Amino acid sequence: MKPLLLPASPNWYSSRCSDTNDKGILAFGAKNTIYLVDVTASSSTVVGELVGHRERVSGFSFCQHPGQSHNCASTSDDGTVKFWDTNEKVLVKEHKTHQNTITALHWSPGEKNLVVSGDEKGIVVCYQYNTGESQSFFPEPRNIFCLSCSPHNWHYVAVGYKDGMIVLIDVSKKGEVVHRLRGHDDEIHALAWPHPISDLLSPYESGSSRRSSGKALGKEKGCYLASGSKDQTIRIWSTLKGKGVMTMKLPFLKRRGTGVDPAVKERLWLTVHWPKGKPTQVVSSCFGGELILWDLTKGGKQKWSLLGASSEGQNHSRIVFNMSSVCVQDNRELLLSTSMDREIKCWDLSSLDCCWTLPTLGGFVYTLAFSPVGTGCLALGVGDGMIRVWSTLSIQNKYDTKTFWQGIKSKVTALSWHPTKEGSLAFGTDDGKVGIYDAFSNKPPQVSSTYHKKTVYTLAWGPPVPPLSFGGTGDRLSYSLYSCAGEGIILQHDPWKLAGEATDIDRVIKDTNSIKHKLSPHTDLSWKPDGKVVAIGNEDGSVEVYQAPTLKLLCTIQQHHKIINVLRWHHDHSSLPELQYLLASGSSNALVYVHDLRTVIETPPEIPVVMTEAYRSLAGHTAKITGLAWSPHHDGRLVTVCYDGTAQVWDVQKEEGLCNYRGHRGRLLCVQWSPVDPDLVWTGADDFTVQEWAVSKQEFTKPPKSKNVFLFLAKKTFDQVKAKLKAKKKKKATGKGGARAEESLSLIGDGNKGGASPAPGERPSDNEEEEEESETTSISSVTGSTAVIGSIRLHPLQPLLRSVFPPEVTLKKRKPRSMLPLSTSMDHRPREDLQQDCLNLATVRHSEAHCVPGLGDHIQLGLFADRDALYRMFQEEEEGHVEAGHYESAVYLRLWKGDIAGALQVATEKGELSDHLLSVAPMAGYQVWLKTVEVYVKQLCLQEQFLKAASHLLSINKVYEAIDLLKSHQLYREAIALAKARLQPDDPVLKKLYTTWAAVLEKDGHLSTAAKCYLAVDSSFDAAKVIAKKNDPVSLKTAASLARIAGESDLSYSLSLRCAKDLASSQDWLGAQQLLSTHESLLAHRLHYCTIELLTVSLTGTDIVTWTCSSIHPWSAPCKNQDGFLTVVPLPVFSSVPIVNALVPIQLLIQLSLDLTLGAVSWLLGDWGAALEKLLQGVARGNEAGHFLLMSETCRLLFPQGIDSISEHKKMVDPSDEKALAAARSLEAFVCYQDLYHMWWSLSTNTAGAQRDMTNGLHSASENHINGLDGHITDTPNGDGMGWCVSAQNGDVKMGVCVNACQVLLSEPHATCQATQRAIAKIQQRLASMVHQHSQTQETKASHGEGQTEKPTSAQGSTPTDSQESTDAGQGYTDTESLPCLIAMVSEHHKELADIPEHVKKYPYPDVLECCLVLLYLSKSSDLVPDHLKNEAVALIRKYGTSSLRKAAQRFLS
Repeated sequence: MKPLLLPASPNWYSSRCSDTNDKGILAFGAKNTIYLVDVTASSSTVVGELVGHRERVSGFSFCQHPGQSHNCASTSDDGTVKFWDTNEKVLVKEHKTHQNTITALHWSPGEKNLVVSGDEKGIVVCYQYNTGESQSFFPEPRNIFCLSCSPHNWHYVAVGYKDGMIVLIDVSKKGEVVHRLRGHDDEIHALAWPHPISDLLSPYESGSSRRSSGKALGKEKGCYLASGSKDQTIRIWSTLKGKGVMTMKLPFLKRRGTGVDPAVKERLWLTVHWPKGKPTQVVSSCFGGELILWDLTKGGKQKWSLLGASSEGQNHSRIVFNMSSVCVQDNRELLLSTSMDREIKCWDLSSLDCCWTLPTLGGFVYTLAFSPVGTGCLALGVGDGMIRVWSTLSIQNKYDTKTFWQGIKSKVTALSWHPTKEGSLAFGTDDGKVGIYDAFSNKPPQVSSTYHKKTVYTLAWGPPVPPLSFGGTGDRLSYSLYSCAGEGIILQHDPWKLAGEATDIDRVIKDTNSIKHKLSPHTDLSWKPDGKVVAIGNEDGSVEVYQAPTLKLLCTIQQHHKIINVLRWHHDHSSLPELQYLLASGSSNALVYVHDLRTVIETPPEIPVVMTEAYRSLAGHTAKITGLAWSPHHDGRLVTVCYDGTAQVWDVQKEEGLCNYRGHRGRLLCVQWSPVDPDLVWTGADDFTVQEWAVSKQEFTKPPKSKNVFLFLAKKTFDQVKAKLKAKKKKKATGKGGARAEESLSLIGDGNKGGASPAPGERPSDNEEEEEESETTSISSVTGSTAVIGSIRLHPLQPLLRSVFPPEVTLKKRKPRSMLPLSTSMDHRPREDLQQDCLNLATVRHSEAHCVPGLGDHIQLGLFADRDALYRMFQEEEEGHVEAGHYESAVYLRLWKGDIAGALQVATEKGELSDHLLSVAPMAGYQVWLKTVEVYVKQLCLQEQFLKAASHLLSINKVYEAIDLLKSHQLYREAIALAKARLQPDDPVLKKLYTTWAAVLEKDGHLSTAAKCYLAVDSSFDAAKVIAKKNDPVSLKTAASLARIAGESDLSYSLSLRCAKDLASSQDWLGAQQLLSTHESLLAHRLHYCTIELLTVSLTGTDIVTWTCSSIHPWSAPCKNQDGFLTVVPLPVFSSVPIVNALVPIQLLIQLSLDLTLGAVSWLLGDWGAALEKLLQGVARGNEAGHFLLMSETCRLLFPQGIDSISEHKKMVDPSDEKALAAARSLEAFVCYQDLYHMWWSLSTNTAGAQRDMTNGLHSASENHINGLDGHITDTPNGDGMGWCVSAQNGDVKMGVCVNACQVLLSEPHATCQATQRAIAKIQQRLASMVHQHSQTQETKASHGEGQTEKPTSAQGSTPTDSQESTDAGQGYTDTESLPCLIAMVSEHHKELADIPEHVKKYPYPDVLECCLVLLYLSKSSDLVPDHLKNEAVALIRKYGTSSLRKAAQRFLS
């Protein structure tokens, strides 16, 4: 089964934009793409696309010759004719012969290599497909609307024009005109020839030409042509005689009502089709989407039949544009039709019933939502102003779709199904509307009385929060509807009382959390499935998690740096319960973060927590994230969609991509995982399609590394600009718009501008949307060119237009419209009638009148009779002007009569008020003038002349209304200027204007101007926050200074610290110190930065700091030559010289510098004990991290004289301070520890050999020993050239002194403490293994019902070596020991640990047994190790060593 796909809607107002071939393939142009659909009598399947046009496809035609039906041609507004191979779906060739917009295309059914096209200037191009040659003809200087090649005589081509003319030309004779067929008086929408069948018209009687009553026609084989026109008629022409033989008027069907409004004619598109197997029947469209089958052999009411009349709902609901037919295997002829209602229907011409309907989409697919109750029910929110509900699991009709349009009238941007109530679907629109549809009813939706000011982004059902959570019982208050929109607020709607006012949840958040400042604008929200917490995404990139129902803030996630686009909680039916606390978030920075919120949800903190680290980070997309969906079938599987045009499936736990889908040809906007199939995913995009795809069938696993090219339109080429200028010329020349203008307007999103507005009760105009965001160019690839600049005046472009258009097509000066057209037309009657008027007028003036001048047939006499007759004539003329839409003339007639109030009333009703009428309004009285100004203001607003409208409001002293008008249309600068000029300085309206404008500026990125707005209303806190939003050092420094000036000390403190960190990262130490010096409370941070620089400079050239420090200050340069590192540290803090950050990348160095800073401060304060403790903590930090070199360098910097330096420090310590003395002893031990290794390496003739001996000797030692020892050996270089290495020049005497100093390392209390701690760790490991083994046994019994147990794995259980080591250590236990015995052993060891002195346990100390082993190996290389040290080391190993250590020291123990 092929994946499902909903394609884009076929393009409107094209005479031939779809076609079928004998293989059963329907192709139609949609936007700039051609879709291929495999058609059968029971179903349809989208099988491919033809992509290559840059702009709207305007025509399409298949080659109908046997064996060539895979070849086809298409035209586009980009000026090209392209030829395709539908089997391979590739472009074969193209030509660009046309210089104007192409409007018609047909592949000749009589000549397999002839393709004919026509353009809006009347040029006909005949192209030979096999040779590539082309010929151009210019039969008529008219706008071509359609053309059709004759299947009987290959060289005959019928061409239909905009003005109703049909011309038959012979292309074999250089386009010679054979016949001009006159009869239609408006646009020709379609031309159709009967198919070449033997004795085609044999059912007809022979004879002369017949009347147009529907009687039999003469037998003229292959000479008939059918045409459909906007004048509501279908005509049958004899091409042999060059005249019409039958005319059929469209019937007014009952479903349209008794009356038809005057705009029906403008909305009509009348297409005709001559079926292949029915030579005596023609199919045509009708007014409102009906299809009619005309029987040419019958007359009267029986000559037509309505398709789909057997049951309701089969017909199209809007006008039909194209029809084509195909014969399927069982010889059934199927008719395919495309319509403005965005549906493609298949009709059986034998039964006249609809076989199936293929829904299509006319806008961006903004949102997808599967019903949690109705399985497989997928709701689509589309930019064409309609909601589709698709039953994706339907067996009989795989495109079973129901459409909802009532009450929407805007793009549908958000959808959400009720969690428990079946069929209840909430929707949000681009104009801020929120409503609820009942999917099982045809009733209009319930619409909330509270509108958002901007686009609704998200809808969500969740538990009610105050005030809705305070009252009510039962199911009515189990769920509230929440909506988040572009203005940054979240509203709570009562679904049972949508007429009531919705509440802003920001009030609850502020009250619950005691927040005084302004909250960041919200951009998305997501309720956890259990309804306990809600996550809210903000514009500043933060995500806040609140506890329901009070909305207490639990935590803030500060991970993203750009606006949050989407949030999604993991489903709560996972096999791993901890996964239900995962929250995925996507923003505009192309990263997806997943956070684990289990801790804050299960144990809510008293104070909100700030999270800055993600549980998982998913990187790979290259543009902003627009949608997320967790798989309901898997644990931790997530699909994401992005503006890079791809969908990515992730394994969140492993942080890796599983597959990448690249089937769309646009930016992806939404995604949903199939609720029934774990392998299927649904995605929607701005290519107007919804696609279903399988995860397992994708060839890519990761997104493309660069942004897809289709996300950005091509540059404005000269040809495109030229086409737009031609469109301007055409728009000005035509004057009346017409169908082509309607088409262009419909493609840019507002069809009501080009045609008539919909009649009452009709559906709104469903027009194709083209909304490209800021990254796209201004010339759309789809939008028609005629309407884009329809309102631009022509004269400023005359020089450029003259260079584009030839002189023969320049505009002619028009004669002014007559004010009295009806009476004037009476002067063009025959002479006899005009003379009779003279007699009637004489009778009226000199005798008793037998006629009424000025009325009816005597209207023309009103000009020559009395005033009453003139007024009657004016009344008739006025009614004619109104009916014709010439309201300005009707207004002038009333002014001429002196009826100023009446003239104003007509202009008001028709929206034709002007400055001139407003100037005469005071003559009718003050109240009339006042009302006229108010109406004129509304009219100006509709015309988008807001500044002028505001000025007129000021004229009637409506200052507040004028300000509000400017504000509502985003003219904030003008509104503020007006308010400051006319209102009091303390007026709250002025403050609100500033804050509203600031919010808009902040969103648009104009942060400096937004800050000025906040400063204008004395909101310095917000001003500083806005400037800091840029997050670069200059902005942070400015914001900190502003906050300090305004007295916001806390904010200035935090901003200064942030800025200092950034400056230090960029090595701008001068700026960092200057900024920190502005706050006395930041003195400690200044000291910390000094220490970091000193440490970096001191370690430059070692393996720790491999980079070059770019700034060395006078106080930091000599630190390498100082007697002590601590003597240098405090100096910069109390000097005016700043320091420079060497951009230390290792967090360990920063932590070490903090320890040294605290030690230096304690030293300066005279707290010697605390200073020694901090220094010990810094030295031990490198050892604990396994970085021996860092520990060694730290000892060298702090204690350049080794133990002697520590002895000098000990003299300052109070002898009674045991803690300080213990810390000093630990420092001595670490100094001796690193000296011991240095001596060993220097005495070894081969460092590698020493490492090998040590590794071999300690091969079976404990894991901790091996790791520590190997780390030291591997990380540390040999002694050559190192300042701390002992060389041969040092002499044996100095070495001997160092060796004797190692006595401090052989501390038996510390050896006892370390051995006990190791024993406890081993037993605890064994206990964990036993518990795991027991749980596995219980699971095995539960699953198999047997008493078998599984053996613990090596990763979980202990190894024999572990047990043996513990036993050999004197803490022996075996695998067979019971749990109580192990617990008892742990308790015993804890008692032993309690007896050890506290200072031994508190302060870190080198591993005593490790030092013993190194000392024994050192004795092999040198005789400097005294015997008593060797004996003491051997004794300690025997007493406390494990079996592995004893094995390593075996040669010394024997």
